[in-house]
Amino acid sequence: MSARTKLMTAIMVAVTAVPAVPAVAAPAPPPARAGHETTQKAMEAAVGDGVPGVVARVKDRHGTWSAVSGVGDIRTGEPRSVHDRYRVGSITKTFVATVLLQLEAEGRLSLDDTVEQWLPGLVLGNGHDGRGITLRQLLNHTSGIFDYTADKTYQHTYVLKDGFFEHRYDTLSPYELIGIAMRHEPGFPPGTSWGYSNTNYVLAGLVIEKATGNPYGDEIRHRVIEPLNLHATTVPGTSTKVPRPSSRAYGKLAETTTGPTYDITEINPSSAHAAGEMISDSADLNRFYSALLTGKLLPARQLAAMKTTVEEGVPPRTGYGLGIMKLELGCGLTVWGHSGGIRGSSSVAAATEDGSHALAFNFNNDWSGDSQAVVEAEFCGK
Repeated sequence: MSARTKLMTAIMVAVTAVPAVPAVAAPAPPPARAGHETTQKAMEAAVGDGVPGVVARVKDRHGTWSAVSGVGDIRTGEPRSVHDRYRVGSITKTFVATVLLQLEAEGRLSLDDTVEQWLPGLVLGNGHDGRGITLRQLLNHTSGIFDYTADKTYQHTYVLKDGFFEHRYDTLSPYELIGIAMRHEPGFPPGTSWGYSNTNYVLAGLVIEKATGNPYGDEIRHRVIEPLNLHATTVPGTSTKVPRPSSRAYGKLAETTTGPTYDITEINPSSAHAAGEMISDSADLNRFYSALLTGKLLPARQLAAMKTTVEEGVPPRTGYGLGIMKLELGCGLTVWGHSGGIRGSSSVAAATEDGSHALAFNFNNDWSGDSQAVVEAEFCGK
């Protein structure tokens, strides 16, 4: 897996499984509206590559366009719905960063505050020291803090098949997740390099809670979900279900992309916490990123800070800001957004800088499909 692909897939956590069954032939996709034929073809190519089903939605100057390809349930052959809700994984990070930046705008914290100021004694051990790590470094992944999802015991317990079946409904506290990270050495001294770490955003969620006295999910609801009327967007906590309408989610529960396919729709998302637990749909994600990029959620100073990216150490043509990615496409156009991978679900949301053209889509699997091709097809027409 390339560095760029790793960035586009973000986080993996455990979910539920059933015996594999043969895929049912997908119904013919609806005809693509003029201007989106290449996007539809890229979605169909992803299905040909092994993705059970794809759902996408576009908002542009002509209005909206939605499409599906493949199936939402390989057992019954039921197609995906354009209204499907799905787990968005690390797209959660943009919501978390937005709230933290709002708190800065209100004077309730500074991005130059250290982690130790807000969470004393929590980031300590094996070379980690919260006294030398700022909140900004959490948000742009320059903290060097070890990513708890890379811990081998975590992977065997919650991600791979044998441990997954036993632990798929476990509740993990954010403090347990941080404790896993603290058993390892940091990847680099704070501020000297870039390295994607889900631990950063678990910590960011706890800072929000410390600064407000409320669960971070409540702050996201109050500050983002409700003002934007994101009716399909939730912060599920420990709830294992994806609200309807939704499709099934599939994974291999293995280190390879071959072997049996399992229905892994249900998961206790506490193992992702503020790094990736949210659920949404494509229409809500387009509305969120368009609103964010046009200044409806953040003052100009905070939005500029969010879009100040780290370039060194990040995959080519990519930059990472504060919970948001900058991606330069093959045609020279730059889009902003985030990817999100969680067991059984791979999602991408991206928009032009002026928010006028937005795309959000989901693959209901975690082992195949070229998400970059779908983005290039929609924004570059190829």
